[in-house]
Amino acid sequence: MNLLDILPHYAGRKVLVTGHTGFKGSWMSFWLHQLNAQVTGLSLEPPSSPSLYSELELGKLIQDFRIDIRKISEVRKVFEKVQPDIVFHLAAQALVRESYSHPLDTLNTNILGTANILEVCRYIPSIRGVVIITSDKCYKNQEWLWGYRENEPMGGFDPYSVSKGCAELVTSSYVNSFFSPKEFGKKHHVAIASARGGNVIGGGDWATDRIIPDCIRALSKNEAVSIRSPHAIRPWQHVLELLNGYLLLGDQLLREGPEFSGGWNFAPLDRGDIWPVKKVVQKICELWEDGTYKIQAGIHPHEASMLSLDASKAYFKLGWRPRWNVEKSIEKTIQWYESWLRDRSAKSIQRICKRQIEDYLLDENETGEE
Repeated sequence: MNLLDILPHYAGRKVLVTGHTGFKGSWMSFWLHQLNAQVTGLSLEPPSSPSLYSELELGKLIQDFRIDIRKISEVRKVFEKVQPDIVFHLAAQALVRESYSHPLDTLNTNILGTANILEVCRYIPSIRGVVIITSDKCYKNQEWLWGYRENEPMGGFDPYSVSKGCAELVTSSYVNSFFSPKEFGKKHHVAIASARGGNVIGGGDWATDRIIPDCIRALSKNEAVSIRSPHAIRPWQHVLELLNGYLLLGDQLLREGPEFSGGWNFAPLDRGDIWPVKKVVQKICELWEDGTYKIQAGIHPHEASMLSLDASKAYFKLGWRPRWNVEKSIEKTIQWYESWLRDRSAKSIQRICKRQIEDYLLDENETGEE
């Protein structure tokens, strides 16, 4: 498969990705590199060791800047130098439990950092599209059984969730104040959208307090996986599902402008892909063959027990749809880590990432859609 046949409009485009050293950001930057985009990354150091960024030797493939998004003057210098066509803002403090330990850092990074990115975009004439990545936790969670739609109110219980709800409000404010769709082509040429997704899994994630990395760390040492919240229900998605949505959205912003502005949910369309944590761990242990798990006793910080999104808008208007169900997503994730354990060379990691992107794009009818 020629990856350039998919999303060909990124070839030659100057794309700036914030948070490119993180799990999603590394996958995003690598995929864009495969599409022949001119990729620039702006981020802090990789958040874990090992990290997908380091294992891929991504710094050899893209232009790399180590910048804290809370420092607006430094951010602006990079933007002015690069003159990007489109910006994907993924940089964030991305962990709920971490937000309890460092609430101010979380709020500053996720709220002020997002405002800094949008503020800088006001002064860079090359920019035509901006995609702000937030989270499913941006919504005021009522523990409903049905999925939240893009017009539901923002909210949050913990500092992380609040920060993501505020990032959405900041984005909406900048759109209304400086990038109004009604003034597109007259006072500005920038189309802005936000993207919200659920629990992401995939190879190359080594973050703390996330279920897949926790499983891999334990199972690779022949230890039992420790589960904090076995009955918490989540919509599980492979990282490529979300990134495909981001790329489709960014492509439409570049081609069609503000018609594709606003908020977008990317989530499983099949309710059968919304699993409790315990079921996910059981499936991982089954694939690992000798894997076992245990329920972790004690009192843990509050996390939502039920949270899902309605992705009908992305399905009908953007043409996005999931290709891998939750079982296939878990299988692909475990395959990635097994490959990594066999051969940790950068060439091998690049091969497995490229192969999984190709496999994903070829699986048109995995979910039964025609």
